[in-house]
Amino acid sequence: MNCPFCNPSAEVILYEDGLIRILIDSYPASRGHLLVVPKRHVEHWEELTEEEKTALVNGIDLAMEGLKKALKPDAFNIGMNLGRAAGQTVPHLHMHVIPRWEGDCRHPRGGVRKAVLDLEDENLNLRERWKKNRLNREEMEGLRKAFKL
Repeated sequence: MNCPFCNPSAEVILYEDGLIRILIDSYPASRGHLLVVPKRHVEHWEELTEEEKTALVNGIDLAMEGLKKALKPDAFNIGMNLGRAAGQTVPHLHMHVIPRWEGDCRHPRGGVRKAVLDLEDENLNLRERWKKNRLNREEMEGLRKAFKL
């Protein structure tokens, strides 16, 4: 199986334990956009064990704590796309932890509610945008240090 979350490159792994990984998103919606994923290949929430569900929620806490230390965001969007109809493109369950800053977009109101608007994801269509949102070497090192808890 060629799953990017089952076999991530070492450079995108920030944290790993027996149940989860915290990864740097390859197509970041904002600087520091992270993914919390179960290590076991699972496509549906119902397939997770209670232990995995707890580990994922704890992983969100770890991701936010690390981002706060390293990048000092003002807020977060947290979410999952569960199933293709919901916009899931990688068939391995994953949770998005997206750091946000005051003024980072013109219309932040609505947050994840905008997911049901019939608009293409400009972040994925505009390659220069997600390239701009990638962390530089110094930011990456700061984030890695923040995850050495």
